Amino acid sequence: MRLRNVKGSRETIAANEYAMHLPEEYESYKGCWNKFFGNNNPIHIEIGMGKGQFIMDLARMNPDINYIGIEKYSSVLVRALEKRPELETKNLIFIRMDAEDIVKVFDKNEIERIYLNFSDPWPKDRHAKRRLTSTQFLNKYNQLLQLDGKVIFKTDNRPLFDFSLEQVEEAGWTLENYTYDLHNSEYVEGNVMTEYETKFVAEGKPICRMVISREEN
Repeated sequence: MRLRNVKGSRETIAANEYAMHLPEEYESYKGCWNKFFGNNNPIHIEIGMGKGQFIMDLARMNPDINYIGIEKYSSVLVRALEKRPELETKNLIFIRMDAEDIVKVFDKNEIERIYLNFSDPWPKDRHAKRRLTSTQFLNKYNQLLQLDGKVIFKTDNRPLFDFSLEQVEEAGWTLENYTYDLHNSEYVEGNVMTEYETKFVAEGKPICRMVISREEN
């Protein structure tokens, strides 16, 4: 997907109270994100949050959970910041960063749940390790999640989903449930839609979803 540059997006993020963009800002909270939020509520993160509809809906619905949205691209994150003031809760913060650095930001057992929604499929084989469901990334998540922590992954890309199923087994994780057609399955109850998901469902595209839990270490 080609991203259109938004003039002044980096400056907007830098000046916004709902976002962090410098490593010295967000890395300083490693191991003490509950101190940032001022409570001991569970922490859920979304990696590749896009324009933020999904995570803002979750934050609105679940005030007793702290949410952190991670987005690499300033031009995308700035769109979420336009909507963030509408959310009258303090349980959501955004970080502009590359997912590669996630272990620098969160400590062992600090995260209860990770959401991956319609992630970049990186279709070329030589880029497989960049996929957010690769064993390389699963190993990173394994360092952050609580023992009962989960990763929930949704995509419309069947090849990426099949690859992800293989990676779960290779990494030694537990596949709790999965479906190739979420909206015609028993797992659709309680599902919160993303912007892409709303569009794809309207077009009649099936949505794949898996829930996996970490290996014990």
